[in-house]
Amino acid sequence: MKKRSKYKPRPIRTDNMLFVQSGILAFSKVPVGLSLRIKNNDSLNNIRLGLATKHDIEIIRGALNITEALGKQGKGSDWVPEIMAGQQALQSIATRGMRNNLRFVATGLELITLTLAMEIHDAQLDACTVQDVERALDFVVEEIKHKRAEALLEKA
Repeated sequence: MKKRSKYKPRPIRTDNMLFVQSGILAFSKVPVGLSLRIKNNDSLNNIRLGLATKHDIEIIRGALNITEALGKQGKGSDWVPEIMAGQQALQSIATRGMRNNLRFVATGLELITLTLAMEIHDAQLDACTVQDVERALDFVVEEIKHKRAEALLEKA
């Protein structure tokens, strides 16, 4: 058996200036931003209609994790209690849905709280750059890697 080398070459950027310019671009001007908003709002609408699946709950969870990370970075830090309330509402919807054979239905108060948290998320995305969102994603990945984030959907 041949010994494996630890050397791994770094990826090469062909256009460094484009890479730097894309980092300072507003997130609302990026085409990925529009598709992200559509997915988030579609998942929230499915929860509102009572048609939500496990995938919809995971999409909302990801959006709220990014919202929390952006709040900790200083973008909307005055809304942290509302963001946490939205996460708790989503957690209660998810646990109830796991008990009810994957039928995710929100109560009125949970829906109001979740809608407010998603409106905060949309406002944060309007005020962020691509680099801010990338930093928030890195923060969320670190939280999950170090097991400081709770698992949302577990077997009841």
